[in-house]
Amino acid sequence: MDSLTIAAASGMRALMDTLNMSANNLANSSTNGFKSDKESYNLYVSPDAQAAADGEGYLATTVPVVQSQWTDFAQGLLIRTGNQLDLALNGKGFFAANGPSGPLYTRNGSFKVNSQGILVTHEGYPLRTVDKTPPIQTQSLSPLEVTPEGEVLQDGQSLGTLEIVNFSDTHVLAKQGNNYFNLTDPNAKPVPVTETLVEQGKVEGSNASSANAAVRLVSVMRQFEMLQKAVSISGDMNKHAVEEVARVGS
Repeated sequence: MDSLTIAAASGMRALMDTLNMSANNLANSSTNGFKSDKESYNLYVSPDAQAAADGEGYLATTVPVVQSQWTDFAQGLLIRTGNQLDLALNGKGFFAANGPSGPLYTRNGSFKVNSQGILVTHEGYPLRTVDKTPPIQTQSLSPLEVTPEGEVLQDGQSLGTLEIVNFSDTHVLAKQGNNYFNLTDPNAKPVPVTETLVEQGKVEGSNASSANAAVRLVSVMRQFEMLQKAVSISGDMNKHAVEEVARVGS
């Protein structure tokens, strides 16, 4: 396979990753608390190809690859809903919940009260509290009041304070399930936030703009089509070269 085809095919493979990422961002542009994914590119050359090139005195063929995928944790727009169980974080940090296999972290503050009166996430995971006591459980049908510090009150009585944490390095967080993050490094420890405020009756919208995601998607598809054409041209060139050699030999 010639270098043009190798480079074009590798570019198509990298664009497939970008295409999936852009499509996911577009699909979640209206998901509360969603954080968009982005990517960075680099050029790769295999050690064997580099060694052969060094021995023959020519430049090794490099191929484009997605070097890394990262999550943009920029805050989305805070949207007023008027629902007392909708909470938004104005600032950095995450709500913490007890997932099936350990703590989970989310910016989606669309909560509810389950049949036992416990304050839970949309998927039913109990929210964690600062003092790690039993989850926040309502005592009556009276409305809940949540202070900017995350303390949950009902009938003037404190039911607990929500655990709101952040991480010095967000690279230790990996997406899981429906808009949650889990820790990939067991040695990483969450730290309490000090300047973030909880706003009741609001939710944080997605930070993925539907317009930007759509434009990005179209751009990637056009680049993919161009690389497809390059592969086709390279194939035609090789075909003609073979035919010319055969004609000369005859």
